[in-house]
Amino acid sequence: MTDEASWYRSLGDTFVGHEAVNHTAKQYVRRDFSWHTGKLQHLKITTNTVEGYFSIFKRGMKGIYQHCSEKHLHRYLAEFDFRYNHRVALGYSDGERAVLAMKGIEGKRLTYRPVSGQVS
Repeated sequence: MTDEASWYRSLGDTFVGHEAVNHTAKQYVRRDFSWHTGKLQHLKITTNTVEGYFSIFKRGMKGIYQHCSEKHLHRYLAEFDFRYNHRVALGYSDGERAVLAMKGIEGKRLTYRPVSGQVS
């Protein structure tokens, strides 16, 4: 879901679907109904979610990390995805989030170069 900017128009060719709101016409939320798998679905089309996520990401990059190389961008995004999907507004406490984070690292080892004898 995007605004009406022209560079977003081809997204429907790449992704399953693309919806837009017209900010120029002061449209910030659009409601749509469609049939999906035999059921009527109510869609709330807005850019608020992505704008909220991006503002949290930008704040983190300017405040905590200050720099991110393209090589490691996917790691930073994965961290912010986790934070956004497990935030207090969705009912997660700090303790629950910490437990989930620890479960996510079980059995994993982060290396930037292969350890001798390890296949990369």
